[in-house]
Amino acid sequence: MIIDCHGHYTTAPPALKAWRTQQIDGLTDPARTPTRTDLRIGDDELRRSIEPNQLRLMDERGIDLTVFSPRASFMAHHIGDLHTSSEWAALCNELCFRVSELYPERFAPAAMLPQSPGVDPATCVPELVRCVEEFGAVAVNLNPDPSGGHWTAPPLTDRSWYPIYEKLVEYDVPAMVHVSTSVNPAFHTTGAHYLNADTTVFMQLVQGDLFADFPTLRLIIPHGGGAVPYHWGRFRGLAMALGKPPLEEHVLGNVFFDTCVYHQPGIDLLFDVIPARNILFASEMIGAVRDIDPRTGRHFDDTRRYVEAAELPPDDLTGVFERNARAVYPRLDALLTKQGR
Repeated sequence: MIIDCHGHYTTAPPALKAWRTQQIDGLTDPARTPTRTDLRIGDDELRRSIEPNQLRLMDERGIDLTVFSPRASFMAHHIGDLHTSSEWAALCNELCFRVSELYPERFAPAAMLPQSPGVDPATCVPELVRCVEEFGAVAVNLNPDPSGGHWTAPPLTDRSWYPIYEKLVEYDVPAMVHVSTSVNPAFHTTGAHYLNADTTVFMQLVQGDLFADFPTLRLIIPHGGGAVPYHWGRFRGLAMALGKPPLEEHVLGNVFFDTCVYHQPGIDLLFDVIPARNILFASEMIGAVRDIDPRTGRHFDDTRRYVEAAELPPDDLTGVFERNARAVYPRLDALLTKQGR
């Protein structure tokens, strides 16, 4: 199988955005605040949003299944308060679950959390529980910066995050570390903020000892790890200066990277630096980069061709495409096993 561990519902029906606009308007005019039941999207609308988009491209590129979560840039945890985020997360998570019900062999649901700046992360636990127990979510997206690019939250190694980790460990569910929209004009959302966050979180993990407290916790750092592979020597040296064990012992038992890197030299570097067992296939399709590369005539995010051109040993290639994802996402493995795959 080829499993894409990083997909977002970027093509959701327009009614979802309209509901969100009303919700935001309701922050200043409460009379305009919608209820969850005001959002009406039928199954046919979901099919029309998926079949000519994600599903078509999956078929064209030979991707068997995508781990499917709400649109990352739409999480926008900086908007409103905890109630705002809770209502929004509940709706977005339910839509991803419904897509997985319509196409059970092609999509597995992952959830966003109702994070809010300055709010105790423990408040996210009820939605996490609901999504795992009711929707069969195989992963969650965890935003290390709910402020939208101002970085007011403590590092992910801070004990305030522990209630989320405790529940993830209990359910044996991984978290993909994924920020949302940047409202800081210094940081472009997808070109800077996403990659900054990947790099920043890795350094937080190097500085801390999170996995001593949670030895079975698994985190996926997307977008190829941001600057991490390129500056691996810097991180090795900093770990030594901090008195930490080698990175292979300190973080690589719990941290994984995906292949959302949109050119061949970048993928080659990723595989040269990071062990293949720590890399999961992903494309983030349809996502931040949607155009066709004029140098190749192929979409930038058609990452399967980069991985196949990296000349990995066959066993490593199988690991990247399937086996690693099944190990990092045990609930996905159980789902596939139940389906006879």
